[in-house]
Amino acid sequence: MYEEHYKFFQNKECEYFPCHKIKNVEEFNCLFCYCPLYMLKDKCGGNFVKTGNNIKDCSNCLVPHAKGSYERIMEKMNEVIKNGSDF
Repeated sequence: MYEEHYKFFQNKECEYFPCHKIKNVEEFNCLFCYCPLYMLKDKCGGNFVKTGNNIKDCSNCLVPHAKGSYERIMEKMNEVIKNGSDF
C-alpha cells in the first residue's frame, strides 16, 4: 500500500493547535496553515464571511485543514498562480 504522507502534517506543538474547532483533532491538517486560496477572494471555495468592514473572515473555514484538502487546493493552484501574475 502506497502512503502519501506529504499531503498531511500536524504540528501539535503549535500554541494554536488546533486553530479551528473540529470534531476529530486527529484529522486536522496543518499543511496549509495559511490558506494559499485566500488571494482568490470570493472564488476561493471556502466557508468565509465578510465583516462589517468588508474584510474576509476565514475563521470558520476548514477547507485547508480537512481531509482531502491537498487535492482540493492543488486543483485551484493554477488560479492562484494566474492571480499572482495580475499584481
